[in-house]
Amino acid sequence: MPFDVKKHLSALTQLPGPSGHEGPVREALRQDWAEYVDDFDSDGLGSLIATRHGTGPEPRRQVMLCTHMDAIGLIVAEIRDGFIRTSTLGGVDYRVLLAQPVIVHGKRELPGVFGAMPPHMSQYIKGSRKRYPDRYELWIDVGLPAGDVEELVQVGDIITFDAPFFDLKGERVCGPAFDNRASIAAVTVCLDELTRREHAWDVVAVASVQEEIGHNGAMASTYKVQPDIAITVDGAFGKQTGTKEDDVFTIGDGPTLAVGPNFHPLLNEALREAAQQIEMDLRDEMMPGSSGTDAWHIQISREGVPTALLGIPMKNMHTPVEVLDLRDVRRTGRLMAAFIAGLAPDFLNEIAWPLPESGAGKNTAGGDSA
Repeated sequence: MPFDVKKHLSALTQLPGPSGHEGPVREALRQDWAEYVDDFDSDGLGSLIATRHGTGPEPRRQVMLCTHMDAIGLIVAEIRDGFIRTSTLGGVDYRVLLAQPVIVHGKRELPGVFGAMPPHMSQYIKGSRKRYPDRYELWIDVGLPAGDVEELVQVGDIITFDAPFFDLKGERVCGPAFDNRASIAAVTVCLDELTRREHAWDVVAVASVQEEIGHNGAMASTYKVQPDIAITVDGAFGKQTGTKEDDVFTIGDGPTLAVGPNFHPLLNEALREAAQQIEMDLRDEMMPGSSGTDAWHIQISREGVPTALLGIPMKNMHTPVEVLDLRDVRRTGRLMAAFIAGLAPDFLNEIAWPLPESGAGKNTAGGDSA
């Protein structure tokens, strides 16, 4: 039966999993990936590490596919008179929270909503109609008496968006947490494709934790796995009203490939060649500084890891109504599978930095590569 990427992604987006609280997503992925991998592991922070063995002679090289499974969210910061004030877990924009439905994960799940002053009453707060409220002005109402709220909710409980996954036109869908559950879905597509293809290298799929608050999971899991090369998958900015052409990409036209000092140029070239072989467009995304993704820390783990970054364009990133095209998810997964299937045992030697004349023999920076 063909892999249903929409069903898979829809289920992932409805699981709570803000930074530091990724348990439900991890357990779902352990079940979803079980048919594709040979064993599971974890690191001390809770990232899921799944390995699919290659057919090459041991010791085999390892390619790590890293996607973060946490999403942006909120945390209870204060409870007052039955209302809940929040702080952020990751890059939450308070402009989008006004009148937004949420779920407060207390002793039981409580549906709630960020209260919004009726426009008729705006004259009572000077200047309120000319600016967005900040986090000290926005409070969640769960519709319960103050005593019940005090009993069921405590400071430190997490809060997630209560937003549905739904279809738009064609292959376009809308929902929360596409950043970065869509990239997890792309890795699942890749693993599914590899069941029908031979590959010499071991494939290590990592669903990392705590990316939205500092790429912590990627640092720990890369140190543990010690991959030979790594591909990170994350969201890219989709073209929408008000954006600049140089910074965005049309959704539905395929994945992006990041270009900049965070990424190994010869690894990028090999990914471009793999895309050409399967007649897929791969668009360059310029990143002259920090990529702001797990790739930033994977690259400098231990002695250095040749790293690439594929992006899935999406609109309205870091909101409850992110929009993407499922074709981009599938294409990203198929590209990774094609690249992995074509990896020769000596690929690392092909992309190694040139050695100085005095450094005869083995490249000491990261084994056979920098």
